This record gives sequence, structure tokens and C-alpha cells, in this order.
Amino acid sequence: MEKTDVLIIGGSAGGIVAGITARRHYKDAKVTVIRKEKEGQELVPCGLPYIFGTVGAPEKNIMPDALLSGNNIDLIVDEATSIDREAKTVTTASAKSIGYEKLVLATGSAPIIIPIPGKDLENVFYAIKDVDYLNGLLKTLDGVKDVAIIGGGFIGLEFADEFKKRGLNVTIVELLPHCLQLVFDEDFCALAENKLRERGIDIKTNAQAAAVVGDKKVEGLRLTSGEELKVDLVFMGVGARPNTELGQKADLQMGETRAIWVDEYGRTSDKDIFALGDCAEKRSFFTKKPSALRLASIACTEARIVGANLFKLRRRNEGVIGSFATIIGDSGVGMAGLTETAAKAAGFDIVTSEVKTPDKHPGSIPGAKEFALKLVFEKATQQILGGQVSGGVTVGEAVNVLAALIQNRMTANQVATFQYGTHPFFTPSPIPYPIVNAADAALLKL
Repeated sequence: MEKTDVLIIGGSAGGIVAGITARRHYKDAKVTVIRKEKEGQELVPCGLPYIFGTVGAPEKNIMPDALLSGNNIDLIVDEATSIDREAKTVTTASAKSIGYEKLVLATGSAPIIIPIPGKDLENVFYAIKDVDYLNGLLKTLDGVKDVAIIGGGFIGLEFADEFKKRGLNVTIVELLPHCLQLVFDEDFCALAENKLRERGIDIKTNAQAAAVVGDKKVEGLRLTSGEELKVDLVFMGVGARPNTELGQKADLQMGETRAIWVDEYGRTSDKDIFALGDCAEKRSFFTKKPSALRLASIACTEARIVGANLFKLRRRNEGVIGSFATIIGDSGVGMAGLTETAAKAAGFDIVTSEVKTPDKHPGSIPGAKEFALKLVFEKATQQILGGQVSGGVTVGEAVNVLAALIQNRMTANQVATFQYGTHPFFTPSPIPYPIVNAADAALLKL
């Protein structure tokens, strides 16, 4: 039987970071990652949509195995099938038995499949992290013209935009009144939808898929309204469910969101087994209630906590803030923390402020876009709860700044006086710098 000090099941972003962090904190420990994906075939999860328009091939969206080997982490290509908690062993599909001192579950998630008629027809696809599967989708796209995307969240919008780059006719079908409604307030949803329509993407909101139509291959998508879209490919992007089969078979405690329960240190109900990423339950930074947020960035943060805590508790998880960004054409939208809608639903008494300014200075610099920002503050504490941003490619890092302000529970006055750097090509002007300006505007209301 093979033995290791730390065994990590899952080799995506969270598993890799957990291994690297364990190596940094426990230099003499033997660290092993076991994953199903072949060598050189571990995909960058957030890059999946961009295979089909920007990057061009799954092989150009790979996380190098040198991230493991370069940190003296062993890799086993196999599938973990069961855990014996008493013996502290993991059995694999090839009948291998691996002993461990500490076990980390980083098994991720799988796409949700809507149980509608026709879901198994040829030319129905999902966001499955598999090189051969995605190459199959890439090949199929060369022979189709009309595509329906079920789901108007980040995954749906990103795939829609990339499919459009291939010259396809794309229609998004979204159940809610707006795309991105679960993560943005209505005004920012409308901004994103306008950008999609400008790019020639059709959007059907308040619409529900009833059946995929066709004999053996997709010929259309029928909606519950009775309308039938004539399409020859359907892509389902309605979210993901946690991969918890291993944890369930090992009788680990499950959480309210059907993910594996963990404490603030990342430990499961078995103190020698940790879990992180999409397979592990999260708690809100704001309410401490269970959260269904699933992001690679969250997985990596949890991995840095778990990797440090394996043999000595060093770091605590204060809960998930939620930090998102995406790009439609050359326009970005992003958010961190709570929207106005979410803050009110959580019971906070709030004040909001909004500002707009060019994202470069002067605004005559080529490529300058309008930078719109909305901040949310709690009245009682004056602490920042969230922010939403739209603009150009600088949106992503602006969202990260907001997340840092939120995590440090900064007040409107502290946000209005925090020290920042500017440059004409990279940021708005220091005079109307939007984050501090919006905080100042909120102080007038507070």
C-alpha cells in the first residue's frame, strides 16, 4: 500500500493551491494529488467559455503539471472511489490503496442538467471540464448556425459571447426577468443585457425551456410558452451541483446546501479530512448563513486556509464575500459583496451611492469607457457591504479592491480616505476617483 502524509483528491485550482500551501507550511511532508484527468489535461475552469472564440482549443486552456512537480508534489492519475476513514485509506478505480494522515477533498462540482425531454439528444452540451468532450463541442460548432443557451448567468453569457465571435446566431433563454439577476441589481443587469443585444445576441427573459426538440439530433428548443426556437445546438449553463459522492459514501456530514459540511478551519465532521471549493459548504461573510456561492477564486482562498491548517490550525475562514466579473465584447461588469437587493433581503438598513466617470484620464485617451460604480453601506455601522461596477477591462481589479475593503469592514469615512494610485492609462482621474467619491456621497446620506 502506498502512503502519503497529505492526500488531495482533485487537481483543479483548489487542489493545486492546497498542495502548494501544504508544501510551504509543512516542508517535510509527503504531499500527493490524485485526479482523473490525464497528465497535461487539467483545464483552467474559468477559461472554459473562451476555448470557443478567443483561445481556440482546450489544449490552450491547460494548467501546467509543473505547478505540482515544481513544488515537489506527487501526482497520481486515477479515480478515487472510496474512503475508509477508520483505516485512513483511499481506494481507486485501479484497485490501488493509498494511506494518508490528512485527506483533502477538492472534488469540485458538475453542471446541473435540467430534466427536460430531449436533454440527451445529439448536439446538447454542458460546461464539462474534459478535453475530449470540449473538442467534440468545438468540432460540432463548425457545422451549426443557430444556438440556444439555457441560462443567463455568468456561464451562459460568457459562452453566448464566445459563440457569437464564431459568427453563430445566439439566443439566451433565462427563467428570471433579467440575466445576471442573482448577482446584480436591475440597473446593472440592464447594462449587461444592452451590451449583449448590441453584439447581436437575442435574449428571452421570463422564459423557460420545456423540451429539446428533434429525432436524434437537436432541431429546436420548445419553451413553456409554446414558442419553439429553430436551433441546431443547445448549451445548458444553469449552474453547478457539488460533487459530494465520496464524502457521502464515507458518511461525512452534509450541509444545508447539499455540499460537505466544514468548520471555519476547513475540517469536515472527520477532523483528519478537510474539504474545499465547490464540494464544500460555504457561509456568508455577512450573515454567517449557508451560501451556495461556487467560484474558483473562493476555492483558492479556502485552499490556502486548508493547506495551512492540516497539522496545525493557523487560519480561519470568515465566510464568503463573493467577487465576480465578466466581459461582454470589450465591456466589463463586476460586483463584490451584497447588492442593494441582497442587502435588504438580508435585513440590513442601508444607504447607496452611485457615480460615473471615464475609466482613463483624460477621457479623450483612446479606449476610455464610462466607469459606473454603485456602493452599498450599512447605516448603523457605516461599513461597506458591497459594490457593483461597469466599464472596461479595469473592472476586474476594481472589484478586487472592493472585496478587500469589504473584508476589512471599512467604514464610508475610511473608504473615502483610503490611499490609492492612479495613472492616465489604467485608472480614472484621482480627482473624481469613483470609489472614494461614492463613499463621500454616501457619507452625506449617513
